[in-house]
Amino acid sequence: MSKLEAILSQEVEAEIQAVLAEAKAKAESQVAEARAKAEGLLSAKKRALEASLQAALRRAESAGELLLATARTEAKGEVLARVREKVQEALMALPGSPDWPGVLRKLAEEALAALGEPEALASHPENLPHLEGLARERGLELREDPALRLGVRAVGKGGRTQVENALLSRLERAWDALSSKVAQVVWG
Repeated sequence: MSKLEAILSQEVEAEIQAVLAEAKAKAESQVAEARAKAEGLLSAKKRALEASLQAALRRAESAGELLLATARTEAKGEVLARVREKVQEALMALPGSPDWPGVLRKLAEEALAALGEPEALASHPENLPHLEGLARERGLELREDPALRLGVRAVGKGGRTQVENALLSRLERAWDALSSKVAQVVWG
């Protein structure tokens, strides 16, 4: 081989080596850039997943707290309903107690006091004997009303006005305030 061929061969070889070195450097640069992009994407995805997980945990915690609050409220409602039942049962048992005539008289006096000119008292037939003395004192007629087992109705002159005073209806009217007090005693 001639000297010229050797020089050309060397130059071609140097050119090939330079092109290869440039290609290798470019490939390494592209790989490094791709790695950096991939790591950035991976890091961003990881942060997004972490944020999503935290949001899901907060939602689950909130839902759990809501379920707990709902269960507590329902339980309190059930306890209050049971207390109300027990109070109603106690009221229903009053006519059999020795205190009943005095309670009935007070109910009648309150109803009569609310009327200007009463002419009659109405109550359950079993209650009428307990009201005879009061009716005689006030000059009132006694009337039977089987629906008034736990109370009385004062009837005004001519029957135009009436005032009913019964324990169950008083309980109904007072229940909101009473249930608040019961809740305060039971749960503080």
